Parts: sequence; structure tokens; C-alpha cells
Amino acid sequence: MTEDEALKFIEEHGIVLESAHGPAVSLADVVLGSARRGSWWGHPGGKAFFALTRHIRSNKNVLVCRLVDGKVTYIHRRVWPALARLVDRIGAARLAAIREIHTDTGAHRIARTPFRKWATSDLIAKAATLSEEDAFAQLGAWARDNRL
Repeated sequence: MTEDEALKFIEEHGIVLESAHGPAVSLADVVLGSARRGSWWGHPGGKAFFALTRHIRSNKNVLVCRLVDGKVTYIHRRVWPALARLVDRIGAARLAAIREIHTDTGAHRIARTPFRKWATSDLIAKAATLSEEDAFAQLGAWARDNRL
């Protein structure tokens, strides 16, 4: 899967898990196969998948957070208003943007940007125009099935 194909996939689905198995579709399952065993790091395509995930994580149209079961989740910009409409139901903590920071020592740490910091006034205004049912409809099957 190319970077453009992966971004299109995320746009189509709206909510996509990075690599976890769960109630939402998983990019790793699509790219590497759902029958893979153990960590995707050990998969022959693991290095290419890692490069793909870094490209996605740096894309301005993709929110990276821990929405689904605390796992790394990609959320396409097209459904951000729906999430903002449901933030009180979802919990703002689950919508905190996350990004990896590589320290000078080589260690990795996760930086979090709270929902209220990354959500623009324009986004909040768009969210206010949606009914709860419209928001659920935009988020698709995962949100309907789990009713957040």
C-alpha cells in the first residue's frame, strides 16, 4: 500500500486503528494481513509498515490519538466535526492528539495535546451544526456498534 493509498483508506473509513486488532479496522491488518503473528515489527514488511505509519502520523489531515480501546487510532479530518460533537460522550482525554518525541538520549516519549487545545473554533462551530445522530452516522459502524 502506498502512502497515498493509506491516506485514502483512512479518509474512507474515518477511524482506523494503526496496528491493534479491535472493533475498528486496522491498517496493519490491511497492509500486513490479519493472520500475522506477534508484533508487526517481526513481519517481513514491518520496516515498510513503520515508514508508512510515520508518513501518516505526520499528515495534517490525520489526528493520531487513543480513541479506540486506548490504542493508537488514526482519525481523518472529515470526521473531526462529528467527534467534536460527541466529545462530552467520548471524553476529551480520548481525543488528545499524540505524537512521539525522540529525545537526545534516543529515548521516545509521547507528547499529548489536549482536545481543547487542538480543536479550532471553526471545528467547534461545524460540530454545533450536527445532531448526535448525524455525528454517529458520519463516524460509521464502529461508533454505532460501540455507541461510544
